[in-house]
This record gives sequence, structure tokens and C-alpha cells, in this order.
Amino acid sequence: MSTQPAGFISELIEVKYDTPQVREKSPACPNRFIWRGERFEILEVLEEWSDFSRHGKMSRNMRPAHLTRAARDGSWGVGRFYFRVKVHTQQIFEIYYDRAPEDVDNRKGNWFLLGERKLS
Repeated sequence: MSTQPAGFISELIEVKYDTPQVREKSPACPNRFIWRGERFEILEVLEEWSDFSRHGKMSRNMRPAHLTRAARDGSWGVGRFYFRVKVHTQQIFEIYYDRAPEDVDNRKGNWFLLGERKLS
């Protein structure tokens, strides 16, 4: 199924699971999410991928050999898990979990709605 961007959103969302996640920093796709007070049930995961690359000064604080391994396997607080999903309204969204801690009190990272997609 080929899709193309339909709108950039980039807003925080709240996600819900039917069963608790064993590894919060390496999550599976949630069962639903809440955006702007509206609940979206995820019917199907169309695609999923991860990105553990470092950017900016974070990319310069490791030796090349370690940087290659971190880009492949991830390291604490670095990386994103992306999911392209179809929801109960038949809309297609891209959501992601960003492992970066917000601050000392919130070390878990955050979920975002990246954007909406449409069939090409």
C-alpha cells in the first residue's frame, strides 16, 4: 500500500495498550491513541521502523566504531520507533515514540502524532 503525506501534525499524543509493555523504551505499536481529546482505535499496522541515529553534538560524542553500533542497536535516550497505522475512521497516521527523556522527572520519552497520510 503506497501512501503520501497529507498533513504534518507533530503533536503529543497519549497512547493506550491492552496489555502492559515489558520494555517501555522499545515499545510495540499501541492499540489506540488520544489526540486533541479524540480517541483513535488502531485497526492495522501498515509499516513500522526505527531510527537510532544521533544528530548534532550527540553524533560527535562517540568514537566511530561505537557510533556505528549505537546507530544499529540504539543507546539510552536516543532513537525513535515509528508506526504507520490505519485507524477506525479509515484515516492513516504516522505516530512515533521518541526515547529522549524530557527532563529529570520524565525519563520515559514521549509519543507523537507525526502526520496524516493518504493513499497514492
